[in-house]
Amino acid sequence: MTEDNAATQTGRRVRVVLVDDHRMFRTGVQAEIGETERTGVEVVGEAADVDQAVTVITATRPEVVLLDVHLPGGGGVEVLRRCAPLMAAAEHQVRFLALSVSDAAEDVIGVIRGGARGYVTKTITGTDLVDSIFRVQEGDAVFSPRLAGFVLDAFASTDAPPVDEDLDRLTQREREVLRLIARGYAYKEIAKQLFISVKTVESHVSAVLRKLQLSNRHELTRWATARRLV
Repeated sequence: MTEDNAATQTGRRVRVVLVDDHRMFRTGVQAEIGETERTGVEVVGEAADVDQAVTVITATRPEVVLLDVHLPGGGGVEVLRRCAPLMAAAEHQVRFLALSVSDAAEDVIGVIRGGARGYVTKTITGTDLVDSIFRVQEGDAVFSPRLAGFVLDAFASTDAPPVDEDLDRLTQREREVLRLIARGYAYKEIAKQLFISVKTVESHVSAVLRKLQLSNRHELTRWATARRLV
């Protein structure tokens, strides 16, 4: 029996919000998992950026949020920070499952530290995604196979912080800009990719340089490369 059929025959239901800045991806996920009679999943809302996500999640109070890591407005970590009271609520608790194209260790660790119950990549099948959603609803932690190792390694030792202290000073958007700068992107290209203005990119770069006590983008690139962020 497939997970879809199991959900239908047992009458299981879960209310879900999709948070991703690509409309076509949200449409695809909705088509794949959103036939409630077949999957048991009811998609009750969608959002494309941080502000929309917080508004929709607060209004609908879903059991599970499928959350992309990289979002306009501060990223998935910012959504988690602003929804912390909903995650801690005694009743109608909201749980988060990260669903991202990224398999970078810092992304995985960042959202888990922020309170997400799991992290799966966008290569996951629809059937496995439905199963992961129900498992998160029930309180389990769910990870794509190789990603679990990042979390185990990060939290295995109590003697060392789970992430770089310097990197932890940066916001999610500053990390995104840092990574693109280190990869050699021009300000205009970064602005286009992140859907922000060139002036905003410049502000983020200035903030990153100040927080990391670096002088220019060449030092920034060396810093990022040394930490394998590129």
